[in-house]
Amino acid sequence: MSSSQTPHEYSDTSTAAIEMNPNAPAKPKWNASDSTWTISLFGTAIGAGILFLPINAGSGGVWPLLLATIVIWPMIYFSHRALSRMVCASQNPDSDITNLTEQYFGVSIGRIFTVLYFCSIFPVLLIYGVGITNTVNSVMVNQLGMDPWPRWLLSGILVAVLTGVMLMNQKIMLTITNALVYPLILILLAVSVYLIPRWSFDSFSQAPSLGDFTLTFWLMLPVLVFSFYHAPAISQFSVSMRERYGLQSAAKASQILRATSTILVVFTMIFVWSCVLALGSEGVQEARESNLPILSFLANELDAPFIEILGPIVAITAISSSYFGHWLGAHEGAMGIIRSNFKTEEKGISKNKVSLAVSVVLFFCVWIAAILNPSILGLIETLVGPIMAVVLFLMPMYAIHKVEVLAPYRGKLTNVFVVIAGLAAFSAIVYKLGDLF
Repeated sequence: MSSSQTPHEYSDTSTAAIEMNPNAPAKPKWNASDSTWTISLFGTAIGAGILFLPINAGSGGVWPLLLATIVIWPMIYFSHRALSRMVCASQNPDSDITNLTEQYFGVSIGRIFTVLYFCSIFPVLLIYGVGITNTVNSVMVNQLGMDPWPRWLLSGILVAVLTGVMLMNQKIMLTITNALVYPLILILLAVSVYLIPRWSFDSFSQAPSLGDFTLTFWLMLPVLVFSFYHAPAISQFSVSMRERYGLQSAAKASQILRATSTILVVFTMIFVWSCVLALGSEGVQEARESNLPILSFLANELDAPFIEILGPIVAITAISSSYFGHWLGAHEGAMGIIRSNFKTEEKGISKNKVSLAVSVVLFFCVWIAAILNPSILGLIETLVGPIMAVVLFLMPMYAIHKVEVLAPYRGKLTNVFVVIAGLAAFSAIVYKLGDLF
């Protein structure tokens, strides 16, 4: 693709054509940067949701959970890969996902998508601000025996530290994210192994009816999508791939996303299964009714100081690593909204000034939410779910169908799978919303 071509045009030298060409040059060898991005994307996906995932996913029984374990890898990999391909297809070095939607679909639809993209991430960022404050406060009071700090002070310090990391350069941010994620992986594995002697397979003898099985699996999909969602970091990740690998960026991004999805599914689902088998169906139901994170419930139920100590570490590590990825997405979405609606570049306002202003506003929004401490995690998760399904599953498939530069990706069975999965997740969330109202 020459510099004069737009993303709507197609040539044999596009990133899509090269990735789909069996005779294309081999992808660059795996390197340290690829490993860093893999772990960073893992950290974005593993947030507070993992503390409730075994309860949500296991409450319907082991048979729907078994099917979910089989389908979640292709759901996560193919959908995030499609989103990444959209960004890699652009030859404009400054184009992130918010720029591209205007280029691909026009200004009006592009603006709508930018708002949806922002709305799918921003509320979750607020909740992580609340979550980190509550978790650290609990550790200070319950584990360390300290008097509670004023909430405005504690939340301000914590949000400032997390935000400060994001204002550093990308290399430092990725390094810190990696430092958080490696212990998280080890702790998840340690807890999973620790629970093995308590496993019971009696639940497998309780086979549900076909109707109950189908309904339970269907309603489980939004929880799984939310728990493995790392789209907020995909745009900047893909821009980085495009800058480093050029026309081979889509192929290299696919390689990294495949590794990320594998690590996510393996470590997370081992943890989920270990918790579910250790508790049994009745124990999972009790955990749901207690409204406690799974590790807190296990510590109380099993009288296990080992888990009681690790619980807060998992929570703080998971929330912090996920905060970074969601900050990237929220910042990018806000920048896109401002750029498209207020034409700041045309008015001579530098991108750096706008970026700093957005960072300041995001900081105060998260801080205020942390002070107010809203008990709306489940509601927020449900409300942003439909937007997540549209952004992650349906919009990339529409782009592949409509945009010529993405034409080599058309006609694949994986596209059909992603559309069906997206519609299933979207309809399940709408069904749940109907129960709420």
